[in-house]
Amino acid sequence: MAFITSLIAVVMAFFIFFVRMKASEKPTNAKKIILPPLFMSTGALMFIDPVFRVTRGELIEAVILGLFFSLFLIKTSKFEIRGNDIYLKRSKAFIWILLGLIVIRLGLKTYLGRTIDYRQLSGMFYLLAFSMIVPWRIAMYVSYRKLAAQLKPPVLT
Repeated sequence: MAFITSLIAVVMAFFIFFVRMKASEKPTNAKKIILPPLFMSTGALMFIDPVFRVTRGELIEAVILGLFFSLFLIKTSKFEIRGNDIYLKRSKAFIWILLGLIVIRLGLKTYLGRTIDYRQLSGMFYLLAFSMIVPWRIAMYVSYRKLAAQLKPPVLT
């Protein structure tokens, strides 16, 4: 089971990388920034089943680690104006950060998997990912809105 879930994580990382590269070729909008965390939030339904629930300490650890990792994603996500559209800039560091996050995730999973049930560990990694993605997307949205305001002509009153 651990091997399969680890393999899925690696495949997802490569999927994210290719989606990100494609995204930099097309203009972005607020909906493309806001919707992924909203879609991901449905994963919280796993906590309806008690076997996925985590302790308060595990919750705090997962959220703090997620917030820390989000800083790297925020740092590598910049926008630029091309013509009358806003594009996500390609970042050479993004792939390395993504690979680093996968290596750290696999290491943590191997280490923590010895003492924490894999279902509880799944809940922890969901919380880590969600607490990483939400601040990242909020920062992206704020950055996007600043650039979008530059595109609109000033209103004269």
